[in-house]
Amino acid sequence: MTARSPERTTLERNERSPAGLAAGVGAYVLWGMFPAFWPLLDPAAPLEVLAHRVVWTAVLMSVVLTLLRGWPEVRRLGVRGWLVTAAAAVFIAVNWGLFIWGVSVGMVVEAALGYYMTPLVGVLFGVLVLRERLRPAQWTALGLAATAVVVIAVGNGTVPWLSIALAGSFGVYGLFKATAPLSAAAGLTAEGLVLVVPAAVFLLVLESAGAGTFVDHGPWHLLLMLAAGPATALPLLLYGSAARRLPLTTLGVLLYINPTLQFLWGVLVVGETMAPARWAGFALVWVALLVFTADLVRPRRPRALSGAA
Repeated sequence: MTARSPERTTLERNERSPAGLAAGVGAYVLWGMFPAFWPLLDPAAPLEVLAHRVVWTAVLMSVVLTLLRGWPEVRRLGVRGWLVTAAAAVFIAVNWGLFIWGVSVGMVVEAALGYYMTPLVGVLFGVLVLRERLRPAQWTALGLAATAVVVIAVGNGTVPWLSIALAGSFGVYGLFKATAPLSAAAGLTAEGLVLVVPAAVFLLVLESAGAGTFVDHGPWHLLLMLAAGPATALPLLLYGSAARRLPLTTLGVLLYINPTLQFLWGVLVVGETMAPARWAGFALVWVALLVFTADLVRPRRPRALSGAA
């Protein structure tokens, strides 16, 4: 009797999996609607919102991990694993904080540009950090994205730093997550454990100084602050479910749902100005993503048995 292949112990990846597609679309739609959710937490300042997001996500994920009986996985984490998890937690907190701040000051479109750029930044980190070799189409996509940043910077008179910071922080987070030996639920819980103490201390100090908004703005505001936990955890859990069922190429295409919804919200609902240079920059990014996606989904010819490239 032959040994069972490791792949058979996990769900079979199928680009037409209804459950996988539903989970993936659900995750990206929820992320895409975040610009509509965070302003509901006004008058809380972005840093207070971030702290509540960290605390209630950690509480919720602790409950989820208990139900999944996943605590042994966290307890087995060694010193190196905790260091990697702590680094990932810091960068995702920076990403969350920047996004909440950007939405609060009416920079939704620039935030959307950051998430459009995220997969391209991931490829760039692959070259710089992991020494990966890129195909010509990937180099073309990176060149177009870099040109887009220059066009927007020259046209607006300022570098789109929020876009770059969001894409960069999430890209670094992805690098650390790639080396963290934890499942999605255990990883998110462990990151929450790293961040929850400083976040809780900050909130206690804020409330004791009378500067917090948690208990002073009625039950609806309090419930919305508590909802920051489920709002964070639900799309991540849906994404984890989709990642187990769908090929990475399918997930890569679905990714663009998120920034597209954010972009539409910024332009159509918030009414952010789209100067010609901004439109030109976005057009370049969209072309870069088309090149990148076409290369991603293009079937690869198998190498010859002789090993020739």
